[in-house]
Formats: sequence, C-alpha cells, structure tokens
Amino acid sequence: MNPTVRNILAVFAGIFIGSIVNMSIIMMSGSIIPPPVGADVTTSEGLKASMHLFEPKHFILPFLAHALGTFAGAIVAAFIAVSHKMKFALSIGGFFMVGGIASVFMLPSPLWFSIIDIVGAYIPMGYLAGSLVVKKQQIS
Repeated sequence: MNPTVRNILAVFAGIFIGSIVNMSIIMMSGSIIPPPVGADVTTSEGLKASMHLFEPKHFILPFLAHALGTFAGAIVAAFIAVSHKMKFALSIGGFFMVGGIASVFMLPSPLWFSIIDIVGAYIPMGYLAGSLVVKKQQIS
C-alpha cells in the first residue's frame, strides 16, 4: 500500500476507533455511576441545566472516556502509520483536544474538571500511545 495512503488511513482509523471508545464509555457511564437525582442527561440542554447537581465522582468516567478514547485512537494511528508514528499519535491527541476544548465551551463543567481534562486527557495520552508503539518497534 502507498505510504501516503496508509498514513492518511492511520489518521481516519485513529479518529474512528478513538471516537468509538470515547462514546462507549460515555454511554455506559450512567450505569456505573448513576447521574444525580433529577438530572436529565439524555439531551445536551438537560445536561447543561443539571450540571450544577454533579459531584466530582460524576466526572471520573467522562475523563476516562476522553483519555482512553484518545489513547486508543493514538495507538491505532501510530501502529498503522508508516513513518512519523509519534507525530500521528500526537495529531490524534490534538484532534481530540480540539473536541475537548469545544466541550468546555458548550457544557458548563467546573473549572477544575476542564483544566484536568484539557491538560491530562489528550496530548499526554497521545504521547504515551506514540511512545509505546515507537518503543515496541525499536525492540522488535
């Protein structure tokens, strides 16, 4: 396969897999840590209106969704990419970080969560995934 086509495929596959992991965790999070009583989390308007009811425990799974989704997408992109594996992993981290920043503006989450999410869930996970793939290929 042409290296350029494979590198482009790496980006699309990383975004696709990362999005699936992210949304899977978000979808099941309500059954693991139930939303606050009276919170309507089925619509974005309901989520905005009830965000003040959320406790710190309600932000654990959204953070994990963002971090693990980014990690999964970045590791897939780095494995598929022919060259510049770390750059592709970090680009997936950057892509999801843009989504995280947009989420901060759309949902009134607490400042502490927004900072932890933006700083810890995207670029570090992309870097970790890229490092693991590069290290594995150096050993092989």
